[in-house]
Amino acid sequence: MQTKNILLTGVGGQGTILASKLLTEGLMQEGYDVKMSEVHGMSQREGPVLTHVRYGSKVYSPVVEKGRADIIIGFEELEALRNLDYLRGDGQGIVVLNRARVNPIGVQNGSDFYPDKIEALIQARAGKLLALDASELARHLGNVRVMNIILLGALVRQMGLEAIDWPAIIAANVKERFIEVNQKALALGMALEAPVQA
Repeated sequence: MQTKNILLTGVGGQGTILASKLLTEGLMQEGYDVKMSEVHGMSQREGPVLTHVRYGSKVYSPVVEKGRADIIIGFEELEALRNLDYLRGDGQGIVVLNRARVNPIGVQNGSDFYPDKIEALIQARAGKLLALDASELARHLGNVRVMNIILLGALVRQMGLEAIDWPAIIAANVKERFIEVNQKALALGMALEAPVQA
């Protein structure tokens, strides 16, 4: 199997790393060779977080090269835009975008700015875009923190990985009182359709 490349990007406190670890565990249980690499910006909350996940028959490097990502999961709009150059450039790349804005440190201290029309800029590059209000969907489930699992579910759907026993993986990796809401969040994310954007 040809190696698949996934990039998950957001800011600290959004659950990017947990989603990446659940994804990696599921892929490994399915028998794939998987490599994962975490890149943290500032270690504090709201610093940038970027995770590379590569899987296939045999994977040699944990790092996704620029222009090679099959899918980017953007937990936060600006971080998705900043890492858009990782997306494959043949019009086949997928972006799952959470419509959430968290002012990064640079914006907070005035050294950077938050651009307008981020979604349109991403849509112009992506072959397929699924933009959703994952934080709001999570709020309807009763726990805004499961936004990351909704995004994981959307990733699973877009990569055709539904056959993996994700509910069992969630049950083995989250606290017992949060298992049910996380499983519901996963199912919700997997049910989301992605419109094809030319």
